[in-house]
Amino acid sequence: MDLAALIDGRLEALVDQVAARQRQDFGHTSSDLKPDGSLITDCDRWSDATLVQGLQELHPGEGVLSEEGCKQLPASEAYWVVDPLDGTTNFAAGIPYWAISIARFEAGVPVLAILDVPPLRQRIIALRGRGAWRNGKPLTPPALLTRPSACASLCSRSIRVLQCLPQQRFPAKIRLLGVASLNLVSVAMGQTVAALEASPKIWDLAAAWLVLQELHCPLRWLAESPEGLASGRDLGRTNFPVLVADSPEKLALFAPWAEALRVSEQR
Repeated sequence: MDLAALIDGRLEALVDQVAARQRQDFGHTSSDLKPDGSLITDCDRWSDATLVQGLQELHPGEGVLSEEGCKQLPASEAYWVVDPLDGTTNFAAGIPYWAISIARFEAGVPVLAILDVPPLRQRIIALRGRGAWRNGKPLTPPALLTRPSACASLCSRSIRVLQCLPQQRFPAKIRLLGVASLNLVSVAMGQTVAALEASPKIWDLAAAWLVLQELHCPLRWLAESPEGLASGRDLGRTNFPVLVADSPEKLALFAPWAEALRVSEQR
């Protein structure tokens, strides 16, 4: 399958532009705090504005929800969800691991996903019903890989589940990558066998969600599902905690820790 024939080259050029600017700014930008206590840099703001404007020019009439811009779910039949720089803490601290996350939604689910990792010059693309690619090469579902990983990915908030079940040994080595979208998609790439995210926003998971689905990785939403959300809803404070794994068996294996996380979040 010719991926170039399926993806608008202008969209990839837009992502190229933003990725190049982020690599240029890396190590040369200051950060400040948003009202929620998370970090933001001038590069976040520029990236968000550039992506939103570019998508509106490429697809007039299709709304855009973005982390640093409008957080209301667009009313248009098709719309975009953008995280312009996922992993700002890494970026601001000089840790070369972050991502650009873009997903196009139709009927309440992602149908096109782009996850670009500028420092590694890697780009993951997924199309609903057609598969997923890294740098133009088809990706293999992790369940079919011959050398499975022994690692699981946790976010900084989900790490406390290790204290919730003190009598049970966590069934994997632990990795905290500091980038929610890449934590999740690490399962699809065969880098980890499971990932647990305690508080991802819709922009954190939108692109990774489709990549995981196209590579047959089961997901379990631990609270509300992000599928089919009502237009106009403000998602700025809504979390979608989730457990993902490379197979149904692994999903069941990690389910007790996911349940412990769900219960702890309700307290």
